[in-house]
Amino acid sequence: MTTSSEDGGGAGPGAAPMPVAGLGVRGLTYLMACANVTEDAVPLCKLADNDTRADDGDVGPYMEKIVSIAVPVIFAIIIVVGLIGNALVVLVVAANQQMRSTTNLLIINLAVADLLFIVFCVPFTGTDYALPFWPFGHLWCKIVQYLIVVTSMASVYTLVLMSLDRFLAVVYPISSMTVRTERNASIAIFFMWLVILVASVPAFLFHGVVSYNHGELEHSHCVFLEADPHLGVLQIIFFLAAYVVPLLTIVALYLLMLTRLWHGVAPGGRVSADSRRGKKRVTRMVVVVVAIFATCWAPIQIILVLKSVERYDINGWTLVLQIVSQVLAYMNSCVNPILYAFLSDNFRKAFRKVVCGAQHALPEHRNGRLLPEKSTRTTGTTATTRLNGNSIDIL
Repeated sequence: MTTSSEDGGGAGPGAAPMPVAGLGVRGLTYLMACANVTEDAVPLCKLADNDTRADDGDVGPYMEKIVSIAVPVIFAIIIVVGLIGNALVVLVVAANQQMRSTTNLLIINLAVADLLFIVFCVPFTGTDYALPFWPFGHLWCKIVQYLIVVTSMASVYTLVLMSLDRFLAVVYPISSMTVRTERNASIAIFFMWLVILVASVPAFLFHGVVSYNHGELEHSHCVFLEADPHLGVLQIIFFLAAYVVPLLTIVALYLLMLTRLWHGVAPGGRVSADSRRGKKRVTRMVVVVVAIFATCWAPIQIILVLKSVERYDINGWTLVLQIVSQVLAYMNSCVNPILYAFLSDNFRKAFRKVVCGAQHALPEHRNGRLLPEKSTRTTGTTATTRLNGNSIDIL
């Protein structure tokens, strides 16, 4: 069994409060609250107080058993669906030369971030629910919490880049052609990852394995090591940097984009009606992806902030809400491929081409006729485009 870090230790009556969840979205929290062995310490350990406890005894262990089975099963489904779906997204774009575009590079990056989250974060959080101890050691605890922060920030800032790409394509369709190249998109993605990897180092430094006693059993979990004011500051910074600021940036870009998008005339010249329709379709899909990300991550982000400033009361209902919020956040890593499959004709066509091994280019129809394609070269980067100037996006 994993031993305690220097910052952690067993808990008993009168012991110091246990560490709380850190920047990463960790697993079970009711076990940590069980460290204080007072009668009113934990809702799920002592759901009924002394005045209302029935003869059927303590229901805490029963709830623990349900959660320790149900949540890992849900996480297992997320892992399977997410691995298959995001791998297919990468495969579809990589296997089709015609789908090499700035938008699709960003979609691949979003899929890669989701894959990393699914592989390195979800299984270990599921283990934290299933087992009363952390079996992977102190170093891997730090790495997992670090990667949770890195991958979640990589996802949201990829959405920022996708929104910026849509903004340039809609508002400056002609002049932005020399900017919206695969090379520039790759450079932006590289620096995005570099900044996130460096900025997320505090998550690595401040997490570790802490052991404590619950009754006669010793438990251990991967948590934020210091239960001090720094946690509140870091959690609020994470909330602002990984959620509020990027989403406000995305909203601002779309507000600036709307008038140009729906009026149809943009600086640099007129664009065809077919081009406008294509831009509107892709933009709507990006809006859907962003909206689902914001919805999935909002509950757990708010809960983590409230917990870090000790404004989240612990009781049976709030613990259930926290667990549901975490599951909802993790589901976001597997939902995008499902959106593409149901809402994007281009993705379905590209998928059929990969599966069937078709030798022809992706067909694009207009009024029952195929649109011809041509290749253009911009700033040293080759991009496949239709005659109306739009690349074949996965969306």
